Amino acid sequence: MVNVVDEKVNQVVESGKQVRETPGFELPLLLFAGFRSIIDRLHAELAEQGHPDVRPVYGFAMQAIGREGATASEIGRRLGVSKQAAGKTVDKLEQLGYVARVDDPADARRKVVRLTGRGFDSLGRSAAIFEELRKEWAGALGIDRVRALEADLRTMAPADGFRLDVAGWFGA
Repeated sequence: MVNVVDEKVNQVVESGKQVRETPGFELPLLLFAGFRSIIDRLHAELAEQGHPDVRPVYGFAMQAIGREGATASEIGRRLGVSKQAAGKTVDKLEQLGYVARVDDPADARRKVVRLTGRGFDSLGRSAAIFEELRKEWAGALGIDRVRALEADLRTMAPADGFRLDVAGWFGA
């Protein structure tokens, strides 16, 4: 990747010319590249810590299940995918030991998906790894820039909060 920042700084310092704006399409690509670099590093570290089978979609699914558990329909709705797609993800998480299906105490006809100890361990380790990755970004960019970036992204993010439906949004 070309070091656009150095190139632009040199243009301004050396020539005194106005720097051309970055093309609009570059912003979402850079945001995605930053997201992807964090997620890829997270999963490499999770693999080292005993969770080699966890994939990004599984992390979103475990977040959708939450502490209290959820039905396949609720998981699908939270992820923006069909009940069947959510069920396939739950099947895989169950095979890997991250979730278990249990009877719903309020309705014996329904099954609730709950995180197992392994699922909670994976999410706990993920949280700790995210803290370390943030520290790395702060070390590279400076804590004030990271805080400013986070504040700016909060300003631009929808006011109704974070959505977990990445898989559905991407059409997966």
